[in-house]
Amino acid sequence: QVQVVESGGGLVQPGDSLRLSCAASGSTVGFSFMGWYRQAPGKQRELVAGITSGGGTNYGDSVSGRFTISRDNGKNTAYLQMNSLKPEDTALYLCSVKVEDPDVSIAPKRYWGQGTQVTVSS
Repeated sequence: QVQVVESGGGLVQPGDSLRLSCAASGSTVGFSFMGWYRQAPGKQRELVAGITSGGGTNYGDSVSGRFTISRDNGKNTAYLQMNSLKPEDTALYLCSVKVEDPDVSIAPKRYWGQGTQVTVSS
């Protein structure tokens, strides 16, 4: 059974940094994609950053240049380094992973964690 657990959120001041971790387990074939999304009250969930098992990355426009995603495939853990945090970064940050099916004709399965709250406020 796949499990996804986020950690590292908290209350910080504008301009501070924070690092989130996402630990995934339960897949015998690894995780082809690990990504961070965020959801603020009254807003749609949006992609923050994603990384493939090969190291390819993509970022949401609002965080590009400030956030960096990385992963340790041996530990099935993804990290999100967040620098120069702004009040508008305040949200519940959720980690999502994809597990490929051995049958390539079957779409990969996506799993979500419960999220970790990030609040940026002075």
